[in-house]
Amino acid sequence: MELTTIKDAFERAIKKQKLSASKSKELIDGMLLAVEQAMKEIQAIPDEGASSSQKSVLMELKSKLNEIAPVNQLEAYQKDLAIALGKYGKLLEKQFNTDLQNACRNVDWETHTVNQIIAGHFYRQGMFEIGDCFVNEAHEADAASNLRSQYVEMYQILGETRSRNLEPALSWAVMHREHLVKNGSNLELKLHSMQFVEILQRGSRTDALLYAKTYLGPFATSFKTEFQKLIACLLWAGRLDQSPYAELTSQSRWDELANELVRQFCNYLGHSYSSPLDMVIRAGVHALPTILKMASVMAVTNQDWQTMKQLPMPVDLGKEFQFHSVFVCPVLWEPASEENPPMLMPCGHVLCKQAILKLSKSSTRLFKCPYCPADTTVAQCKQLHF
Repeated sequence: MELTTIKDAFERAIKKQKLSASKSKELIDGMLLAVEQAMKEIQAIPDEGASSSQKSVLMELKSKLNEIAPVNQLEAYQKDLAIALGKYGKLLEKQFNTDLQNACRNVDWETHTVNQIIAGHFYRQGMFEIGDCFVNEAHEADAASNLRSQYVEMYQILGETRSRNLEPALSWAVMHREHLVKNGSNLELKLHSMQFVEILQRGSRTDALLYAKTYLGPFATSFKTEFQKLIACLLWAGRLDQSPYAELTSQSRWDELANELVRQFCNYLGHSYSSPLDMVIRAGVHALPTILKMASVMAVTNQDWQTMKQLPMPVDLGKEFQFHSVFVCPVLWEPASEENPPMLMPCGHVLCKQAILKLSKSSTRLFKCPYCPADTTVAQCKQLHF
């Protein structure tokens, strides 16, 4: 795909669009100026002989407008823009494969599960009206009602947090303290810390100290460094933004707190932080070019990838989509499993167990590493655990 060619065509279309908009505005401004000038001349005409004078002004205005020929000029500008857009569209059609049928695999969809994923995506994004419309048309309203109420609660708490009212979030964190601690989250401490900073920002050192004793004290042992920093902030009451701890008042801290709240709320519900639908679509966009190319190559050799249990070639989706450590044998190109675990050879290279057995042909026989001159035996190989 010639991305440079596409980019150049896109920039030409943008340039034509800007030129067309500028010329059109200039033309319309000129017409408005001519009309305004004519109106001023008509208003300045005395009552005696007004009819003939007004007619003369209007005739002069008509002559100016005919001379400008606005319709012809606007059509010319739009024509140039349409040509540029047409060329860009044809180039896109030429460079991109719009027939995605070969990349689609025939699978049996579990409609109810798919509907739940789509509804969950809408509710997760806070698009409750769209989600309600979808579940009603899909006849999933009863099944999705609990999901909806959970995300309504989350967005209510999130809205208050973004308005710097931490009481609802603190109530939720205290109620689910056991789950947060088990999950290794210090969300409750972050909320109390932010509330403490807000009290200090209002200049009340006494209230802030009382709040620290009441709510931050229990965290003093486990989070000593954070606790000491917050206590040192008492010296800067009312002017914390001018202190060495000014970052505690930044908007980014509130954004991070809101993200952490959403993450822990989703974790409590047993849902992923990112929308599964969003992840699947983005992963599909990454994999689509490779799958299309693979399907076209296999079609030439009369092979059908629809019947394969796994793809005959790896698809690199990047680290963004790596959720678990997966080892793929560089010899057999198969992912490791409990039956076929990764094995570390003395030379430091790693193969799957089946590959080692095929290379050795015997548990006691020496075999050569396929990546270096070292010789080894099956007994010298050790299983790796990720």
